[in-house]
Amino acid sequence: MALKQKGGESSADTKKKRRVGFASIDAGIDANECIKVFLVRSWDEVGATNISCVDPFDLSHFFGEDGKIYGYKNLKINIWLSLISFHAYADIAFESTFDGGKGITNLKPALQNIFGESLLEKEEFIQTFSTEIHYIRTIMSDGAVTLCDPLRKTDDASDTHINEDGSTMEVLRTALHNMPVGLLYSRLVPLILLLVEGSRPVDVTDPKWEIYFIVKKIQDDSGGYNMDLIGFATVYRFYHYPDTTRLRISQILVLPPYQSQGHGCRLLESIYSVALSENLYDVTVEEPSDYLQQQRVCVDTLRLLTFEPIMPAVNSVVQYLTDNNLSKRTGKSTRKSPFGPPRHVTGIVRQKLKINKKQFRKCWDVLIYLNLDSENSRCMENFKACVSDHVKDDILDKESESNMKRLIEVPNGYDHDMTFVVMWSEGGRESDGRDSKPEGDQAAQEEQLNQLVEKEMEDIVEIARKVSLRCE
Repeated sequence: MALKQKGGESSADTKKKRRVGFASIDAGIDANECIKVFLVRSWDEVGATNISCVDPFDLSHFFGEDGKIYGYKNLKINIWLSLISFHAYADIAFESTFDGGKGITNLKPALQNIFGESLLEKEEFIQTFSTEIHYIRTIMSDGAVTLCDPLRKTDDASDTHINEDGSTMEVLRTALHNMPVGLLYSRLVPLILLLVEGSRPVDVTDPKWEIYFIVKKIQDDSGGYNMDLIGFATVYRFYHYPDTTRLRISQILVLPPYQSQGHGCRLLESIYSVALSENLYDVTVEEPSDYLQQQRVCVDTLRLLTFEPIMPAVNSVVQYLTDNNLSKRTGKSTRKSPFGPPRHVTGIVRQKLKINKKQFRKCWDVLIYLNLDSENSRCMENFKACVSDHVKDDILDKESESNMKRLIEVPNGYDHDMTFVVMWSEGGRESDGRDSKPEGDQAAQEEQLNQLVEKEMEDIVEIARKVSLRCE
């Protein structure tokens, strides 16, 4: 076979060969890897990347099923969000686009879904630092100053807290369906979406929604003052049969620069204060995160420590755990033991402190732990045994509830699709003799139970530590 020499190739052949190749494959880029959000207080910070950066919990769910952005090579998105007006500006930079930009589909719609109308062009965004410098102060002009928990006999129980720098902190409450307040909330929605996992905007047109703002008032050179927004909480007023109302906290967020300074606790205390002053039924939280739940238990335990009506019951349980040896008990449960709070005590706490039954049960364990002698090993073993019992009882109660009704798919002669029937199982169990479980499953369940108990103990000890620090 004769071989064609390289020098003998025609110009036409060379041209054809240059056109042959594989197109670049657009694998997409993870949204969390290319997007950064910066909080800014002045126009000259716009463009800087060495300032406070928001750490979103997850951006992927805004960008399709796989959480990736397609159509760009070496994409970088820097977003600056103003702490003055809560507008935003996005700087989108990339080296090139794939396929002439035809594959660009999900970037701009996704950013619009997050930031909405608050996303501005750069020039307009920079102007807001001067045109809306008093935006927060104007919105808050009609807000009602809310007291912190009036049961606390400290300076923190006042409606205004004075900082060392002379600025003051206040919690203001207002209706969310008020148009200017609703507009401010719409500008805060991006922070909710970025920082509160699983959160969705509330309906600002519903008159039952309220919003609590914690603000910082700062004196200016002219003798007036400006106002910074520190955090907020949205609260819904639910009807409670027969003739009262309960407050449900939906969202609570302290802005990143002000976190870990006690502002979230102050918001919680203010909400309790309203429930007490208006004699509402209680206060609940809608799907709290682990961190919020821990903070809430800490706040409620501090309130309970000074609530004298429950102390006899607390002392009775402490004495029981000190005097007895629960390792010698018989049976698998101590439902009749005096470890849990008596029913009448639960009722008093709900009525006087607006702490609901489920929440009080969590605080009760911490209260008991705080009053035990941590050096007494038998006492602490008794305490852990009781915690194990009520963790086990909680699991069994949930399983019982879930087993009472069953949905079973059955063939449908009328249509090819499956339908279902609801079957009520007596005692929450099937009666076909298949109740017994393999030994391996039982061992695995025991291991899972032990892990839950250890986690519960760790939480109790950590909350007790925080409560002790705040009591010092």
